[in-house]
Amino acid sequence: MTAITIRKATTPSLIVDQDRPIAEHRVILHEVSWQTFENLLADVGDRRKTLFHYLNGTLEIMSPLSLHEGSNRFIDDLIRAFSDELEIDLRKLGSLLMKIPDLKLGAEPDSCYYIQNEPIIRGKEVIIVGQDPPPDLVLEVDITNPSDSRLPIYALLGVPEVWRYDGYSLEFLALQDGEYVAIEKSLAFPDLSAAIIVEYVQQRLILGESATLREFRKWVRANLVRSHPKKCVD
Repeated sequence: MTAITIRKATTPSLIVDQDRPIAEHRVILHEVSWQTFENLLADVGDRRKTLFHYLNGTLEIMSPLSLHEGSNRFIDDLIRAFSDELEIDLRKLGSLLMKIPDLKLGAEPDSCYYIQNEPIIRGKEVIIVGQDPPPDLVLEVDITNPSDSRLPIYALLGVPEVWRYDGYSLEFLALQDGEYVAIEKSLAFPDLSAAIIVEYVQQRLILGESATLREFRKWVRANLVRSHPKKCVD
């Protein structure tokens, strides 16, 4: 298997407060066989509220709590609202299970999106990454635990872009020559800055989520909609 190197971002990272509540429960197991991983997925099926990541015999099991899920779901709402206002075709697939048995790797992101490849998978109810293209964008929320161990999996899956939110800042990572590097503008949404996303994620705790989404839509209309021509309908 080709080794994947993760280049550290040059931007400084913020330290999470020591008294911050735990955002998720994580268990990491080593020397787990691929068959055991497959059996575990089959046993729990769709009933679970946990996310699995597997690579080279290491299995990570994560159960998100409210601090984690609140940020994840609201960033997801912002992406949907942004795409709606600018009429960008989008398919959200949440924690889509992506696994390639030949490479013995698998991952379930916090959220994932098809944008550029949305037309390719539009009519498919069942998406099989490896046969179908990977999501164009993966979102990882790293409130108390970094997602560094998951990046090599996404790289091998060929995910072009990963967003990482740590509760204070949002980082855009792009896959370049087999490794993720920090970029200033998102590949999927170049007009949507990290600072704007963080601003509205934090604002929801003051105004409430519905009011904040309405304010965000107003911002998009005032600042971006006029510069984006609407799609022509035959």
